Amino acid sequence: MHDMAVMLIELGAVILGLGIVGRFAGRIGMSPIPLYLAGGLAFGNGGLFQLSTSEEFFEVGAEIGVILLLLMLGLEYSATELFSSLRTQYPVGVLDFLLNATPGAIAALLLGWGPAAVLALAGVTWISSSGVIAKVLTDLGRLGNRETPVVLGILVLEDLSMAVYLPLLTAVLAGAGLAGGSVTLLIAVGTVGLVLYVALRHGRVISRVVGTDNPEMLLLVVLGLTLLVAGVAQRFQVSAAVGAFLVGIALSGETAENARNLMAPLRDLFAAVFFVFFGLSTVPAEIPPVLLPAALLAVVTALTKVATGWYAARRAGIGTKGRWRAGGDLVARGEFSIVIAGLAAGTDTRIGPLATAYVLLLVVLGPLAARWAEPAAGAVRRRLGRRSPHSAPSAS
Repeated sequence: MHDMAVMLIELGAVILGLGIVGRFAGRIGMSPIPLYLAGGLAFGNGGLFQLSTSEEFFEVGAEIGVILLLLMLGLEYSATELFSSLRTQYPVGVLDFLLNATPGAIAALLLGWGPAAVLALAGVTWISSSGVIAKVLTDLGRLGNRETPVVLGILVLEDLSMAVYLPLLTAVLAGAGLAGGSVTLLIAVGTVGLVLYVALRHGRVISRVVGTDNPEMLLLVVLGLTLLVAGVAQRFQVSAAVGAFLVGIALSGETAENARNLMAPLRDLFAAVFFVFFGLSTVPAEIPPVLLPAALLAVVTALTKVATGWYAARRAGIGTKGRWRAGGDLVARGEFSIVIAGLAAGTDTRIGPLATAYVLLLVVLGPLAARWAEPAAGAVRRRLGRRSPHSAPSAS
């Protein structure tokens, strides 16, 4: 009973604090994500105060937060729109991999790490955070922007690529042979293909079965279906976030709209819990020794992500401002990078602190880049325009 009372007090204090800092962030016109992370650091291991009984709740809540963020993204688009985006953007996916995985691999080689750690750090720097970016796009009111489908297309390509990458990394870390790794990989790819097929061919049927005029029943059915599919996807070595996204695109029409309205408050609550848990899982004392290499890697890969988004938006025929917004939107790293680092930590203990510092820097920089990349680029263009001569001096 005493532990329950302490847990309720801790949860109440943290959630109340999130509400206060969220309102403060809104007053000054910034995303609340960096403040949520700072709060997590303050209450984590080595912080100012340490939570004693509620960390397990925050761990589970963080998983649910990522799942709900990706579900809400999926509800914005139909399966047909998703496939159209994937067909047109696969060259961007290749460029995204080359530009953003290469710096991580080079950094690991320069640090003298082995092949498994090289593969792991390449993944850490490659994958943007779908959870953070989904929250930022919502906070900035950009879900209806022309460049947003381009950003989502890249995120989906990355998340689907995890169905191949994570089993491959796991096999390499475990020293599995070619046969064992191939079986795991085939199961993962087959699971994704099956879910995509069901979403494309039978999405309307699923929407009719799920749809109801009773808000309570709709909430329970959509939430239960999402968690079930996410769990099954995770069980077959596919990201739970990918499973949740596919549930979202399988629903359409009035069912999807009603689900968005019902799930939005729940998403906001658990998304905040996700960012707090990320801070809780970070030990502040481990960050200073690896801060310099992490900062250098963060700067390089922030620029490569901006270049990726800019090129993808340009290829889609979007104007200059939208190109810069797309680039800034993609900067944040988060949940997948931490998962990758956690898998590799048993092979090389040095990767954990470096990946944590790297992700922490970019999960703070990401929302700022999303908001200010386009205004900053415009200011630079105007300054360069004023400095350039209007006309050449005439010859006498």
